[in-house]
Amino acid sequence: MELFFDLVYVFAFTQLSQLLYERLGWLGGAETAVIFVALWWAWSYTAWATGWVDPERAAVVALLAVLMVASLVMAASILQGFAQRGEAFAIAYVTMQLLRGGVMVRAFGRRDPMGRNYLQLLGWSALSGVVWIVGGELHNPHTRLLVWAAAAAVDLLAPALGFRLPGAGATAMSDWSVAGGHLAERCRLLLLIAFGESIMRIGEAWTHRDGSFGADCAFVTGFVLVVCLWSVYFLHHAEPGARSIERAGADAAQLARSAFMYAHAAMIAAVVVVAVAIHKAIEAPYGGVSAAFAAICVGGPALFLLGLALSKRWLGHGQHRWPLAGVLALAVVGTATAFAEQLVQLIAVTIVAAVLAVWAQVAD
Repeated sequence: MELFFDLVYVFAFTQLSQLLYERLGWLGGAETAVIFVALWWAWSYTAWATGWVDPERAAVVALLAVLMVASLVMAASILQGFAQRGEAFAIAYVTMQLLRGGVMVRAFGRRDPMGRNYLQLLGWSALSGVVWIVGGELHNPHTRLLVWAAAAAVDLLAPALGFRLPGAGATAMSDWSVAGGHLAERCRLLLLIAFGESIMRIGEAWTHRDGSFGADCAFVTGFVLVVCLWSVYFLHHAEPGARSIERAGADAAQLARSAFMYAHAAMIAAVVVVAVAIHKAIEAPYGGVSAAFAAICVGGPALFLLGLALSKRWLGHGQHRWPLAGVLALAVVGTATAFAEQLVQLIAVTIVAAVLAVWAQVAD
């Protein structure tokens, strides 16, 4: 059932990358980031919840089916999220957060520590939900972006503050029991879905080209880049990282929040961004490098490596310095190819990723 639920996010990531593709620029990037926060928060809280309940029970299956419908509404509203479908997106997101939280409070009971924890989370979800819905009702897209950015900030701030509420205090991360292995597997699978979306976008972009040498080179280079990023995570970090959180004991919840909720969010977002960069390079391989293209072509892999470095450091698995060295190398490459063609910058970035993929064999 959890894997079935994740299928909605195949569509969601496709729509998200299309939003960035169509509105490539600083404003479009900000809109994509805000939408991604909502998608990630909706998915991640569901992944945490299914670590405490049996996803094969009829009641839980029914809950996940309802959450799946709401996720599908969110995904279908992404391209028009700052136009006609802002209200639908906001209502679907808030419905997911409140319904899930309410069910978990009822499942545990208010006297149970986890029931209390979820009750506080529910309070924060209601607070941010008001802001999300207000933003969805606004007609000016720029004003909506600002209001939704504030709502996303509330959602991000809540766990950092321990879901503190007046008169109720905060909830320490040690009070959250967590199935670390389950959460690690869920995050790995969603990251794999993001990689699948990137491959699908690369293939789709190439089918619409005229078979030029430049487009062919961008197609092959982009695929190699995706393989290199996949390998440095799945061949060298995924399984050891899962074992690390399974052995974490009392620190499992803290590690789950840091290494999986935050670090993996960065990596998943990065894969979506990289897919758009490769699409742009296939579409116009000999076009000049713009600031927007450089931000996604260089910034996407850099964000992925930064998320990987943070995950490695927090989990205490392997060396986290080589991904950081990769970020610095990408900065140098980005500067050196700032006035080159898009294909040249993509090739340079891919070379850095390939070197890191080989380095990972030795470093870890």
